[in-house]
Amino acid sequence: MSWGSELWDQFENLEKHTQWGIEFVEKYSKFVKERSEIETNYAKQIRNLSKKYQPKKNSREEEESKYTFCRSFLTTLNELNDYAGQHEVIAENLTSQILTELSRYLQELKAERKLHFHDGRKAQQHIETSWKQLESCKRRFERDCKEADRAQQYFERMDADINVTKADVEKARQQAQMRQQMATDSKNDYSSYLQKFNQEQNDHYYTIIPSIFQKLQDMEETRIERIAVCMKTFSDVDRQVLPIVGKCLDGMTKAAESIEPKADSKQVVESYKSGFEPPGDVEFEDYGQAMKRTASDTSLTNSKESKEKPSGKSKGKLWPFIKNKNKLSLKLITLNSHIWNLIEGSGPEDFSHLPPEQRRKKLQGKIDELNKDIQKEMDQRDALTKMKDVYVKNPQMGDPASVDPRLSEIGQTIEKLQFEVQKFEGWLAEVEERMPSKSDSHRRSGLFETQNNTAVSNNCAQDRESPDGSYTEEQNSETQVKVNTHPVPTSSTPEFDDEFDDEETLPTIGTCKALYPFEGHNEGTISVTEGELLFVIEEDKGDGWTRVRRNEDEEGYVPTSYVEVFLETNAKDS
Repeated sequence: MSWGSELWDQFENLEKHTQWGIEFVEKYSKFVKERSEIETNYAKQIRNLSKKYQPKKNSREEEESKYTFCRSFLTTLNELNDYAGQHEVIAENLTSQILTELSRYLQELKAERKLHFHDGRKAQQHIETSWKQLESCKRRFERDCKEADRAQQYFERMDADINVTKADVEKARQQAQMRQQMATDSKNDYSSYLQKFNQEQNDHYYTIIPSIFQKLQDMEETRIERIAVCMKTFSDVDRQVLPIVGKCLDGMTKAAESIEPKADSKQVVESYKSGFEPPGDVEFEDYGQAMKRTASDTSLTNSKESKEKPSGKSKGKLWPFIKNKNKLSLKLITLNSHIWNLIEGSGPEDFSHLPPEQRRKKLQGKIDELNKDIQKEMDQRDALTKMKDVYVKNPQMGDPASVDPRLSEIGQTIEKLQFEVQKFEGWLAEVEERMPSKSDSHRRSGLFETQNNTAVSNNCAQDRESPDGSYTEEQNSETQVKVNTHPVPTSSTPEFDDEFDDEETLPTIGTCKALYPFEGHNEGTISVTEGELLFVIEEDKGDGWTRVRRNEDEEGYVPTSYVEVFLETNAKDS
């Protein structure tokens, strides 16, 4: 149906309708713009969320990356970041494919509508002007006809009156003829203009207005079609990113499926295994028989303190301390395992602050890292050597001597790295020699007790040291425990009778001189003054403490760095 034939008299309504259509385009443009802003803000928030939970560059995060669930979470964050990128693509496509096009089209639509209604108003004004002229001609014709009738009647009255002169009659007759001629001319003008108006009116309502309204109809249909295209594009923009969004979601799903609880449990063992042997069984001590109970050779208590403590209380007996010390060993190992990662950055270069197993892994990792650096430098050296050979064969390509400084620098770097590797390999060999072998697990309970208490004694000593190896006077309630590292020999362990005798004192293996004063506030330590001479009964076993004796009743541990030790010849040989 055509607007020109059906709506020929609805000019104002069509004007309102087309204006509403333009307002709808503006409203839809605003809707798309707000949707684009939502997508942009959503993508920004998703990216910020992904960035917020990305692992930081520290040792703790590096340790976490060893676990499958942490790697899966990192993959999820990366996929989420890509997912946010697709929402940015949606926002960009909405702006470029819809907003930009609609903005340009809206300007064209307004200009076209203005032009069409300008032509329509012009045609409307023209037909209204023609109608007014027709009405003017009609009124003039009517007026002339009335004047002609009045002049004719006046002439007839003058002609019938015998008292009127002939000249007056002639004048009235001429006036009547003139009025009649004017009425005839007005009639002809009115008739001519009426025909002209009818023709213009016919053209107006059947040609001009239908043509303008048809253009408006085409404009409106084009507007609706353009809106339909934009709405289709609106959905296609989302559909275009669905494959990539699906890949992101698939990546998250695969990351979740890659989590391996067993592997993570195994990694816990790899991360926190100390390498220490578990404590052995506690020997039965028969108090029903009269026997002499002596302190072990690695006990932190002296004989004087043992004599002063009442024998009827459990605190004076040796076995409760062994039991508590076993618990303390496990507790210290567990505690240390949680702080290894915190002190790695400030620890010594040889990782001596770590337990054997962890130290071995760190040293091996350092060696592997250095070997990779060496291989990288060697590859560069080989490439430069080949380049130098090319320059030698083809001097026009370059000067062979220009490569020598770089080759010399790489050679020095390789030598330094190889020296570092040798240093760390030496430390690794030392650790592997000290680590207990698998066959040690089959030893008897007395040896278990000895190993356990020695390890605990080392832990106690480490607890009294700061990470850089210096001594601190800060006391720890868990480390203030007296330890009996050797059980009382019984008939069940005859093979150790020679090693663990019933004497209260250990043999002297040398002497030492105190270089600095030391106040032994902690349990098991002994205070010394600068320049004091003492007997050495147990040398440093790698924990930083040396066991000394002042007299028969006073013995204990002092920091090895505080004394100058002079071992006897037979002790050094042994």
